[in-house]
Amino acid sequence: MVHDCLFCRIVRREIPATVVAEDEHCLAFRDIAPKAPTHVLVIPKVHVRTLDDADDASVVGRMLLMAARVARDEGIAAAGYRTVVNTNAGAGQTVFHLHAHVLGGRPLEWPPG
Repeated sequence: MVHDCLFCRIVRREIPATVVAEDEHCLAFRDIAPKAPTHVLVIPKVHVRTLDDADDASVVGRMLLMAARVARDEGIAAAGYRTVVNTNAGAGQTVFHLHAHVLGGRPLEWPPG
């Protein structure tokens, strides 16, 4: 089934994105409205609407492993970085395709807003 969501269209290269990592399962690209000096989104190439809809641990696991790889490649792993998965609108999810934010390059406050 072909999904018409924004991130599926990025996976299909119908919409441009600044890709920083890719393998057969996941794609990582720079956020267009960064909240930190490094702000990369990591998505599975298969459409999964939210974390609540995920039923394959390998999809989520591969996404998080790529997030860690991106942090190392971007040079933020040693200093520390944050991975965020917003689930549903009340938590701030605006694109309904599972994704992890990788944020770093500055001190990150806790708790987040």
